[in-house]
Amino acid sequence: MTTAISAYHAGPLAVQERAGVRELAEHVGRSIGTGIRDVAAAFLGLQPHLVVGAADGAGRMWASLLTGPPGFVRATGPDRIAVAGGLPAGDPLAEALAAAGTRVGTIALDPRTRRRMRLNGTLAVTPGGFAVGAEQVFGNCPKYLQKRQPLELAAQGPGVVRRGSALTAGQARAVRAADTFFVATTAEADGADASHRGGLPGFVEVLSPTELAWPDFAGNAMFLTLGNLAADPRAGLLFPDWESGAVLQLSGRARTEFGADGSRRTRFLVESVVEGVHPGRLLWSTPEYSPHLGSTTR
Repeated sequence: MTTAISAYHAGPLAVQERAGVRELAEHVGRSIGTGIRDVAAAFLGLQPHLVVGAADGAGRMWASLLTGPPGFVRATGPDRIAVAGGLPAGDPLAEALAAAGTRVGTIALDPRTRRRMRLNGTLAVTPGGFAVGAEQVFGNCPKYLQKRQPLELAAQGPGVVRRGSALTAGQARAVRAADTFFVATTAEADGADASHRGGLPGFVEVLSPTELAWPDFAGNAMFLTLGNLAADPRAGLLFPDWESGAVLQLSGRARTEFGADGSRRTRFLVESVVEGVHPGRLLWSTPEYSPHLGSTTR
């Protein structure tokens, strides 16, 4: 049975107050627990990938993509999941996910059904993979999720193809073309979190090779990501190319700009870039865009 816990630290509370949604956030926050319900366990067992956010050994935040056959992520108890396998060689979180005690945020997102589930906690090393003891478990609404269908597994891939401290011209084009990315944040004692951002291509602006910006669309009013950034600016971004299987990972710092009209915008400064094309990646169809994207507010 899911146990009610305190959902928010000072960062989200401050953003909720500024946005005037404290009462709504308090209501929504009751859905956050430490237990994995049967329906959530069944959902996890069907997923072919899992996004994990954490800090590397140098303290940089990253978001990484793990892939495997359905069942590679599964609930092994009321407050614990197990993940078989690990990250591909060269991934910036490979060492962190092999170290007991790493604070991680995870998100399982199913493009086939527009469903997603987040689970944050502490990592334990297991034979052949790792486990996460759940400290926060909750679902998210399907807003801004694009629908896709899986096509095939790509057997070949060169691994990490480029590292740098700024976006190349090709990487900048990939960011502008993205309709989905994931963001990893942290708030020190409150652990790590991984969340999703979706929009029509172009919703992420490339202001320069070292600076991005994107609007904060109206969501569930919890403001966990923006709240974490208010407490700690470190962030990691993951841009998956669903059709080619490539992944673009960025680490840096972010801050939120609040407009006089109530709009919110996040600006991200790039500090480190890793681009990879790894074997075993799952390729997906072109998207069916979320119906909510025609009515997004900025």
